[in-house]
Amino acid sequence: MKRRLLRLYSALHARYGPQGWWPARSAFEVAVGAVLTQHTAWPGAARAIANLHAARRLEARRLAALSPAALGRLIRPAGTWRLKARSLLALARFLLERTGGRPERLRRAPLEPLRHDLLAVPGIGPETADAILLYGAGRPVFVADAYTRRVLSRHRIVPRHGDYEALRRFLEEHLPGDPALFNELHALLVAVAKAHCRSRPRCEGCPLAFDLRGRRPRV
Repeated sequence: MKRRLLRLYSALHARYGPQGWWPARSAFEVAVGAVLTQHTAWPGAARAIANLHAARRLEARRLAALSPAALGRLIRPAGTWRLKARSLLALARFLLERTGGRPERLRRAPLEPLRHDLLAVPGIGPETADAILLYGAGRPVFVADAYTRRVLSRHRIVPRHGDYEALRRFLEEHLPGDPALFNELHALLVAVAKAHCRSRPRCEGCPLAFDLRGRRPRV
């Protein structure tokens, strides 16, 4: 299975090249972006981040000093702004307590207890926590999102249905524990899912078509 997954990675990388995820100026901006992208498209989250930049609030202490209403006005383009404001304030306080507001310091903490504590922050679910850990702190945690399951289940590598944690553990167990690989493979799976592995698959020209071995993808 490890060899097969790495073949898929090689084919995707050959087609799409390096994806350069996560686009951010700091680890804290990655963490903020991971919250803002919940249940919304990236352009809305990017506008919210631009507002925070313009207001000079993309630093944990400065963001934590805002009221929920003031923060909500800045992040409104990302949608569900009341909920996300509360989540961002809770996350900023967590990071201030644990790292002095610098998520890159999460690189040195024991991973499993850290992930457990991060998941206890209001509004931080598994996918958001793992995006913060992988993209913000460079930890070997796979972001096992819906795009990942769609592609891999159609290739009969993982079940069509299942919980997030089982998929994350499967990938972490069957791939080298390299954060750079996890980063790039996740981004490449998103790219192929958007281009070919849509809700109705477009297999013609897909860089992973060779792996179907003459079978139609599971839909």
